[in-house]
Amino acid sequence: MATILRDWSYRYQWLYDGISRLAAVSVGGEARFRQLALQGLTIYSDNQVLDLCCGSGQSTQFLVKYSQNVTGLDASPLSLRRAQQNVPEANYVEAFAENMPFADNLFDVVHTSAALHEMQPEQLRKIISEVYRVLKPGGVFTLVDFHAPTNAIFWPGVSLFLLLFETETAWQLLKTDLAGLLTTAGFDVGKPSLYAGGSLQVIQAIK
Repeated sequence: MATILRDWSYRYQWLYDGISRLAAVSVGGEARFRQLALQGLTIYSDNQVLDLCCGSGQSTQFLVKYSQNVTGLDASPLSLRRAQQNVPEANYVEAFAENMPFADNLFDVVHTSAALHEMQPEQLRKIISEVYRVLKPGGVFTLVDFHAPTNAIFWPGVSLFLLLFETETAWQLLKTDLAGLLTTAGFDVGKPSLYAGGSLQVIQAIK
C-alpha cells in the first residue's frame, strides 16, 4: 500500500518531477525514459498521435516534436491544466481511458507512459480494447511500464518504490502478461524490450 508520499507527489508537481528524475536514473535519465517507447517508430508530421493518460505532459513534450497533431488525454483536470501550460502545442481532452470520446480508426499512434499499472484488471482490458478501436489499421500502440525484474539486484529498489508511491494495481501488473492481453485483443505484438534489470518493459503492438 502506498504512503502519503503518493498523494503529495500528485499534489505537488516539484515532488513528482523529482521522484520521476530519480526513478529514471536506471535508464539514463528522465528524457530517455520518456522516449523509450518511441524508439524505432516512424512518426510523420501529419500523423494523428494520442498520448494516453498524458499526465502533465512529460511525454507529450517529445511527441509534439514528431507530429503537429498530438492529443493528450487524461482524467485529471489538474494534470491537464499543467499539460496545457507545459506543452501548449498539443490538444487536450478530459476523459477516462476506458471510454474515449474518439471515432473509430482515428489515430496512427497511441502512446502511454507508466500509466497502465494504475488500472484494475478489468479497466486494463477495457483500455486495451478502446486503444484497438481508435487506432487505424496498421497503427501502433506503444507503451512503457513496470515489469517484474529479471535481475534480482533490482527487486529491493522496485519493491521500495511500489510500497512508497504505488498501489496494489502496480503489484498486479508485475504478474500480468501485457503482451498476452494485447495479442488476445487482436494486436500483432512484438517481443517486449526490457530495461533497468527487467523492471521496465516497452511493448509496441500493431493493429
